[in-house]
Amino acid sequence: MSTYLRKPEWLRIKLDTNANTAEVRRNLRSKGLHTVCEEAACPNLHECWSRHRTATFIILGDTCTRSCRFCAVKTGRPAPPEEDEPQRVAESVQQLEIAHAVITMVNRDDLPDGGASYLAATGKAINALLPEVTVEYLSSDMLGREKDIAVLVESQPEILGHNLETVRRLSPSVRSRSNYDRSLNFLRIARRIDSSILLKSSIMLGLGETMDEILETLQDIRNTGCNLVNIGQYLQPSRQHLPVQKYWRPAEFVEIMRAAQKMGFEHVEAGPMVRSSYHAGGQLNSLLQERRQKSAQKPQTKPAASHQPRSPRKGPKDSAPKPQATSPRRPAV
Repeated sequence: MSTYLRKPEWLRIKLDTNANTAEVRRNLRSKGLHTVCEEAACPNLHECWSRHRTATFIILGDTCTRSCRFCAVKTGRPAPPEEDEPQRVAESVQQLEIAHAVITMVNRDDLPDGGASYLAATGKAINALLPEVTVEYLSSDMLGREKDIAVLVESQPEILGHNLETVRRLSPSVRSRSNYDRSLNFLRIARRIDSSILLKSSIMLGLGETMDEILETLQDIRNTGCNLVNIGQYLQPSRQHLPVQKYWRPAEFVEIMRAAQKMGFEHVEAGPMVRSSYHAGGQLNSLLQERRQKSAQKPQTKPAASHQPRSPRKGPKDSAPKPQATSPRRPAV
């Protein structure tokens, strides 16, 4: 029988329910949409919904074809995809005045393309309705199929994410039907297809990994060309899930963050409450601001021939007609 570790003080969550919380819930229910905030029992739900009035959408239903031992999303046979879901998500983003939309998905190994076309269609629907909104995908591994990963890259999200979740040694016992090297290859393929796309990955701590394994994993992620990484504490969703082996202290997260920064990640978010989409819009804004500052500090020289990272709203997105706004859009968080 596993030993239950009592949560330390720094992981105590202050519930902050207000009118925004009710409004977000009402909007999602009225459109029949799901969020990772609820389905995965995210501890930051109250902060995101009440303080920032934002949510991370999870598409293709609430049932996953895999059964990872850390995840609270239910497993089973999913319902067929709903053709109008991308448009409903876009309308919700508009009504909630979300500036940076994060779209994730359940694993859909039952679909020929793993759900890639639906994730891309959701990003395109948001772009068409709200060309000023930035979009971030958190994708499954698509079973490593390059053509399906290409569908995501070619739909031009500002950020394409795929999580490695844990260290190599623990991956087989933590993740279902997933593979450490396949996840790394997802990021490599995306980078090969588009040298300028922003790539993101996340890992969770507390499953029995060592500091050396954490640093090795972060270096593996960085070696794919990944730009951003998030590092957070694993929290056991229920007694049926893997138990927490260690609660890493806030000071240890700072140490790991600094090590990741030295590896060359452009932005690192690390802390006990950090999750994949935690303050995602703020991360993008910070990264772009840091790039602008570095560019301003460089002496004016002849542009190099190498590819430069693209800025948001590249290409066809700029030419789309902008909707009439009824109120200022909320800042990205």
